[in-house]
Amino acid sequence: MAKKKSSIPVYTVVYTVSTLLLIGMLLLEVYGAVVPPRFEGASSEEDRGNPLAFPAVLEDSDPDPEKAFFELDVQYGEMEFFPGVVTDTLGYNGDYLGPVLHVREGQEVQIQVNNHLTSPTTTHWHGLDVDGDNDGGPHQGIMPGESWTANFTVDQPAATIWYHPHFHHLTGDQVYQGMAGLIYIEDEQSDDLNIPNTYGENDIPVVIQDRNFRRDGSFHYNLANIGLVTGDTLLVNGTVDPYLEVNRELVRLRLLNGSNFENYELTFSDGREFYFIASDGGFLEAPVEMDSLFLTPGERAEILVDLSEVTDDYLALVDGRDVILDFYLTGDTTFAAEIPSTLVTVPDIPVGDNPTTRTFVLESEGLHGTINGKEFDMDRIDKVVPKGETELWVIRTAEGSRPRPGHPFHVHGAQFQIVSRDGNPPPPEEAGFKDTVFVANGEEVIIKVVFHKEGLFMYHCHMLEHEEHGMMGQFRVE
Repeated sequence: MAKKKSSIPVYTVVYTVSTLLLIGMLLLEVYGAVVPPRFEGASSEEDRGNPLAFPAVLEDSDPDPEKAFFELDVQYGEMEFFPGVVTDTLGYNGDYLGPVLHVREGQEVQIQVNNHLTSPTTTHWHGLDVDGDNDGGPHQGIMPGESWTANFTVDQPAATIWYHPHFHHLTGDQVYQGMAGLIYIEDEQSDDLNIPNTYGENDIPVVIQDRNFRRDGSFHYNLANIGLVTGDTLLVNGTVDPYLEVNRELVRLRLLNGSNFENYELTFSDGREFYFIASDGGFLEAPVEMDSLFLTPGERAEILVDLSEVTDDYLALVDGRDVILDFYLTGDTTFAAEIPSTLVTVPDIPVGDNPTTRTFVLESEGLHGTINGKEFDMDRIDKVVPKGETELWVIRTAEGSRPRPGHPFHVHGAQFQIVSRDGNPPPPEEAGFKDTVFVANGEEVIIKVVFHKEGLFMYHCHMLEHEEHGMMGQFRVE
């Protein structure tokens, strides 16, 4: 059974104080407004839901360890998200989502993308430091029946990044129908870390998406004046009502907010703490202990969860009252797992004495929005940025932007570092490299960024429907 997003009716009452108190007491009793939700596992294995699907791992077909070659087929597919009901989908090399690509720092990589659709598409490598011609943005369109090959050398440290379409006015719909996949970058530092790395066992990809479905099973990509309508069904790796059996050990979750428009505030059902070890652009210098994680569209996070001493057989990853993923624990309890005290060395982006400072003001009114008062124009270059020079970018979300509490700002072509939030240092989980940053309404975030590759790149809100309705700009690095 799909888990629905809960809602509590809002009653407008203009009565006496005693009437208000009475209604308030009734609301507390009926809805448990101040009582935390209780999450319980299924009473039998038959009632657990659906086993969590794992994206296939695409084999590198180049025998040279210094090189890698992958082939991605963009294709139509069919899925049974619900028993006996077929949904038309899109995917890479399969029916829904795409395979995981493994590459290493320093490798020369070729990825050939074949478009088997009747509509154009692109494939953008979100978080990859490449030149503009290989970025896969709106200008690298792949027409129906045609192919496009990206060529690049992996020039960044270990990280979990992802790929998705970016053809203007088709991005949101194509992602909604299933076009997205993960890329794992490894390097010598990640090889030396004593952290879980067995794919599908203790190293788990978790791609979170929300979807609406019509009665016939088709996706209901429902745009309204306020934006994309929130899905009433949550998917993880394309699985409805997912569960995963895990051993009582240290588990690594690679989280991606793959939703078009939704933010998530992730916690565990028992309130347990976990360890944040990596953000968009790779590992932090040391784990950060947390009990909740805010994830905005396009952001990734890697966390370690110690299940060694958990006596219960059930645990859930949740967003408020909505269950994201059920865990059923197996094996005996043991002593607490050892969490590494340090991870990697994160180099600081140096800033000169008089850096160029640019300001970006994000503003939206429902579905439509602007950056610096301008809607996106494919024929206009908004900024010209010198290669190799660190700049400060000041990003603000205008007060009163609707309908959401802020915007995720994504920059192509580089990984940046956050300098401040409203004049204060960023929290420790934001101390590493990033490519997407959430900027709340009325907030000012300053980042420092340097571009090492030339070409034409995008900056935009990563709420995909905002991106496609004005909130995007482009800059040339030269």
